[in-house]
Amino acid sequence: MEKETLLWEVFVRSKNGLSHKHVGSIHASDKMMALNSARDTYTRRNEGISIWVVPSHLITASTSNDISDALANSENKIYRHPSFYDIPDDVGHM
Repeated sequence: MEKETLLWEVFVRSKNGLSHKHVGSIHASDKMMALNSARDTYTRRNEGISIWVVPSHLITASTSNDISDALANSENKIYRHPSFYDIPDDVGHM
């Protein structure tokens, strides 16, 4: 009996990157096949140091209306903007 092929989303963290970035999608029947296929497809030239594969059906996404409604509530909370804080020069990546 043949296994069902799932759609997986692939995220790669580059050598000089701080976070994973979505690079594409692949089809695979299990997580190890997805990871191997993602490695072969998206990091052939050693572009990444870490790969995440996530079944597409497990991702929950917002709509543009959800985002605009959520952001509208934060406009009156100006204390959340970093301009109110002094950040020392020796603090990196902020």
